[in-house]
Amino acid sequence: ELVARHLHNLSPRKEGPFVAVNAAALQDNLLESELFGHEKGAFTGAVSAKPGLFEIAEGGTLFLDEIGDLSPHLQAKLLRVLENHEFRRVGGTRTLTTDVRVVAASHRDLQVLSQEGLFREDLYYRLSALSLRTPPLRERTVDIPDLIAYFLAQLGAPGRRVEEKAMQALVAHAWPGNVRELRNCVERLVILGSDPVKLA
Repeated sequence: ELVARHLHNLSPRKEGPFVAVNAAALQDNLLESELFGHEKGAFTGAVSAKPGLFEIAEGGTLFLDEIGDLSPHLQAKLLRVLENHEFRRVGGTRTLTTDVRVVAASHRDLQVLSQEGLFREDLYYRLSALSLRTPPLRERTVDIPDLIAYFLAQLGAPGRRVEEKAMQALVAHAWPGNVRELRNCVERLVILGSDPVKLA
């Protein structure tokens, strides 16, 4: 998401909205409504019409995280939007248009998934017009001190210091959870409140 946001901020679309959604975090029917919106009465609890993220991100960037987890049904709907810039809200009959840049990410290899029949090949080729590989944190440990400083500022503790031995331990860690794990660790350090941060 940090990379996607940076791409957005450096693009001609930077004045437009940046909207992010994790495809793996929502059930299929909820994700469909989240992406495309729904009309009043489309399902139980739909007491009013709701715009989807393709409408909310108009003129900007929509970041789809963990796109490899999309169901075949949503893959087909996403392909239509990417190819024709058209979609319908859930329960709707009116065709809407959108002007959105889509940036997608996955921890899974989409090419392998498409070869195995688990991800639409046409959607893979549509999404992979430009691919960027973000190496795991363990392969770019030089970024860890800067990321820690960024997260400390984001969490309201920009002056918090990290002792050299503690920083060395943080840099030496494998970080299997990548940047999310590092952010979680920094958040715990802020909650614990020691300044400077030391090795126990």
